[in-house]
Amino acid sequence: MLLLNIFKYNKSMKKIIIITGASSGMGAEFARQLSVRKCEDGGKIDEIWIIARREDRLKELSAELTGGSGAFVPLIKPIAVDIGGRKGGEIIGGLLAKEAGGVVIDTLVNNAGFGTYGRFDSTDIKWQLDEIDLNVTSPTAITWAALPYMERGSRIINTASLAAFSAMGCFAIYAATKAYMLSFTLGLAAELHSKGVKVIALCPGPVDTEFSQVASEGVRNKVLHGKKPYAVVRHCLRSLEKGKKIAVMAPKWKFKAFLPRLFGRYFTAKVTMLTEKRPSKKD
Repeated sequence: MLLLNIFKYNKSMKKIIIITGASSGMGAEFARQLSVRKCEDGGKIDEIWIIARREDRLKELSAELTGGSGAFVPLIKPIAVDIGGRKGGEIIGGLLAKEAGGVVIDTLVNNAGFGTYGRFDSTDIKWQLDEIDLNVTSPTAITWAALPYMERGSRIINTASLAAFSAMGCFAIYAATKAYMLSFTLGLAAELHSKGVKVIALCPGPVDTEFSQVASEGVRNKVLHGKKPYAVVRHCLRSLEKGKKIAVMAPKWKFKAFLPRLFGRYFTAKVTMLTEKRPSKKD
């Protein structure tokens, strides 16, 4: 695998940001803040690729991001496609290879994903396997496809979760997929350190997005005590700039991330199952 040596950077090359899961929530917020931040810090970005399945949402976000005036605004490129599983890497790799004149990825945000509430044995297995495909296989394949187009100073942001720090009852698959993302991120950060590519795992607790509505199959419209996406994304980007490898914003979240070290992951899984009820249609 050739990294950073596949081409010599040419200033005429297109510089882009890629964000998956960009139709709502933190993905859309990453698009908002990265477009503004790169303008303010003088970093020229030619395009921001916003990727998700819902074309209408992507078009709305594109119109929002290009509706301002004054500062340079990158071209917003909506890409409505299902990137679940191995095909995610094939799709992104194919799009990158088609870019005439070459392309450099400034920032890759692997944000697409979803969760499932409920016991493993009473939740549709296909749905749970789709969850693994989107949360694990897809970002892994996309990252591999993207790396040859990165240079010193490029960044990778992987959305994990506070659930990454412990096993969780009635949230078993989701917690397992996010534990993978945290481990993958830290290993990748070690490998890419000498190349000058920064890698960070975003590990939020409850955030005010559509996550709970999807995970509960519509039973719960909003996650309880959710933080605003704006604050979570802002903290993540600031942590990335400081060279941190993990972003956990709230003091309460940091405390909960530490608890499994004291009591063990099995104990934490039992406690969360009993005390943090996650409703679903199966209940």
